Amino acid sequence: MFFIRTLISFLRDDEYRDLLITTLIIIFSGTFVYHYLEGWSYIDSFYFSVVTLTTIGYGDFSPQTDGGKLFTVLYIIVGIGMILSFINTIQHHYTYMKHKEKREILKNRAFKKSEDKMNARIDRKIEEMMEEKKEQ
Repeated sequence: MFFIRTLISFLRDDEYRDLLITTLIIIFSGTFVYHYLEGWSYIDSFYFSVVTLTTIGYGDFSPQTDGGKLFTVLYIIVGIGMILSFINTIQHHYTYMKHKEKREILKNRAFKKSEDKMNARIDRKIEEMMEEKKEQ
């Protein structure tokens, strides 16, 4: 449930949403270019785009055409910073939401303790008043 709330809050923020859209554009542009330059399937092209930009680089695919190699050099230079920024932003947002949730829990606990103390004082005051009334 926390993950879904975090994802929704991420998508509601304009800056995050723009970063997500830019990331998707970069990945899908790579997918289409590799599909046409290298003749790979869309799945293989998408896979290679993600593996390349996340710097995993398994080596199971590599561009064979000169156009594919030149595109890959430009794609890496442009895309790695964007993808890593996107991943870093997601991590920061998740951490922020986690800390925010913990603060809310602690604040609610403190409020509950304060409320319990206040109720105990009220109960004591009522008992004192009842005792005074009995004595009269």
